[in-house]
Parts: sequence; structure tokens; C-alpha cells
Amino acid sequence: MKLALRLIRSIVFIYLSVALLLFLLQRNLLYYPSPDTEHEYDVVQYEVDDVSLNVIILNQGKDNALLYFGGNAEAVVGNAYFLNKVLPDRTVYLVNYRGYGGSSGKPTEANLYADAEYVYDQIKTDHNRIAVIGRSLGTGVATYLASIRSIDKMILVTPYDSIQAIAEQQYPVFPINLLLKDKYDSLSRVDRITAKTFVLLAEHDVVIPYENSRRLIEAFPASQINVKVIKGTGHNSISSKPEYYDLIQLFMTTS
Repeated sequence: MKLALRLIRSIVFIYLSVALLLFLLQRNLLYYPSPDTEHEYDVVQYEVDDVSLNVIILNQGKDNALLYFGGNAEAVVGNAYFLNKVLPDRTVYLVNYRGYGGSSGKPTEANLYADAEYVYDQIKTDHNRIAVIGRSLGTGVATYLASIRSIDKMILVTPYDSIQAIAEQQYPVFPINLLLKDKYDSLSRVDRITAKTFVLLAEHDVVIPYENSRRLIEAFPASQINVKVIKGTGHNSISSKPEYYDLIQLFMTTS
């Protein structure tokens, strides 16, 4: 009996210890800030709540604009060459999250949302229309912004329904709804999004399960959304295919 009680106590201790570690380290598991790297593109710095945001700008002075929100380990400058090439008629803003690409501060869901709103509000008077691209983690930022601001087109690359849903699948024995700080619940915002939406999926995505993407896609009215699966790609390699930027160009340049 005593042995059984000691075993139970050990199991409970291990369980609670792992749960505590998940709670304390969760943002280290979610965010992998990219370093600041030298490049040839224009940068504007926005000051938000004593934080400096580095935003890369392509094709300044165009009537229409595009905001880009990247993945959790992405250096957004890596998109500059191709977006500059395929969208010469749009001013493109590549947003470095707090802690990423020379921006100061630390990333959290609330901070990323607030920064997206701020950058949008700073540029809205300079452009007739603003579109948005979100990739992976950035799809949560894109859907948030599209649910509270006027966005005419939205591209979601490897999106999810919510980070909470993915975490619950990865850690099914823990009360993720109680432990998780940053939930990025895109699914709950779909009914407030009016932007014409295009989803790009990787055929072999092992980071965002297809079911999580499917639930988000099916929440949109069929008339509002189109979906394309890029064959032979994974979560991180989807942008390596020429088709990726060709599809972005086609969606952004057609009515």
C-alpha cells in the first residue's frame, strides 16, 4: 500500500512539474526570434509603447499596400526580393515582430496584435486599399487585423484554427486551456472578416495538421475563400516553389 502511494505521489509530482515547465517555458516554445541582418531595403521604425518596430518597406508610394506577418522563426526580409518582383504596384510592409529582425521588446499575442493595429493605422491614410499576408504563426495576426480593420484581400499560408487546438493535440493530458497564454484563436474571428481570402497549404505539412487548417477554411463562406495545395512542399519549404509567388501575384493583381 505504501509503495502504491509513493508511486502515485511520484506520478503526480512529475505531472505537475511538467505542467509547470510548460507554463513557464511556453513562449520559448512558441517564439524563435530571427536576428537582425543587413539588407538593401528601406526600413521605417515605429515607436509603440517604448518599443521600436523595424518594418521593411518595398515599392514606396503606391496606391495600394500589403502588410506581411511571418512565421514564428521567420526572417521576413527573406520575402523581400520576390515580393518586390511580383508586386511592383503595391507598397509592401514586412513587419518584424517585437524581438525579431532588430525590433525591440518581447513577442506575445497581445503585443503582436497591438503592433499590427498600430502599423495599419500609421499607413492607412497613404493607401487606398490594404491587403495582408500571414504565414504560419502570422496567420493569427492577419485574421485578427482583418477582423477589426478594413482589409480588401487576405492570404493565409499554412494557417491553423487556433494555437490552443494544436497544443491540445500535442499535450492531450494537460489542461492547455488553463496553461496557455497565447491562444491565437483565428477560428473565432471568421464571422467578422470580410476580406476576400486565399489559403496556401503545403502538401506535406507536419507542423500544422491538415485538420486544423481545414476547420478554419470551412468556417469561411465558400464564396469568400479559395484554397490551393502546393504539391511536394512542407511547412517550411512551401515558399521554395516558384508557384508560391506566382499564386500570390495572381491573387493580388486580379479583382
